Amino acid sequence: MRQIVLDTETTGLEVRQGHRLIEIACVEMIERRPTGKHYQTYLNPDRLIDEGAKQVTGIEDEFLLDKPRFADVVDEFLAFIDGAELIIHNATFDVGFLDAELARAGEHYGRIADRCPVLDTLVMARERYPGQRNSLDALCKRLGVDNSARDLHGGLIDAQLLAEVYLAMTSGQVVLDLGFESAPEQGVVKVVMPITLDRRPRVLHADAEEAAAHERRLDALDKSAGGSSVWRKEETTVH
Repeated sequence: MRQIVLDTETTGLEVRQGHRLIEIACVEMIERRPTGKHYQTYLNPDRLIDEGAKQVTGIEDEFLLDKPRFADVVDEFLAFIDGAELIIHNATFDVGFLDAELARAGEHYGRIADRCPVLDTLVMARERYPGQRNSLDALCKRLGVDNSARDLHGGLIDAQLLAEVYLAMTSGQVVLDLGFESAPEQGVVKVVMPITLDRRPRVLHADAEEAAAHERRLDALDKSAGGSSVWRKEETTVH
């Protein structure tokens, strides 16, 4: 069985307001084992990124000016995912943006559901852990997945972490080390890297001082956003 763990980053939260994709990242697994194959690309959205999204992703408008548009990469992206089961956290969000981009690229591309079954790990987590926070960070903490490298939301690191979370939720036997020690080169990246299967790393919990600093940072973001910041909202909904 071929599975693709997929994550996207966007200019904002509402596809109905014309927000666009700015990054797509995929990690391949076959028979629940990583193959080392990945697909990642940044995208020029032809619009500005919301300030809240910039704070979450660290991606600036200028960085995307020379990147390909979705129409430029749609065929190679679909070739990578076609026929696989997609594993996505809060799939409604990502699939909604992907379907909107496919519609812009041309009717003949159809919709994601026409090509791939989709497994939503947020739905799975809510069923397994009702009444608890089920963001990607919360699941990493609960399941012992080391997310210390996740300073900002990024498609490739988030897809890697989601792969580990999915395997932990469904078996708890293996974690992945995809070797992303530095950011990928700008543009489209398709790499093959060796993967090490090892024991689950020791879980490091934030101490009281670190937790307080985190809350102060979120409060500052809320103040600048004039309400709940994108990061605060995503802690309980997206990723």
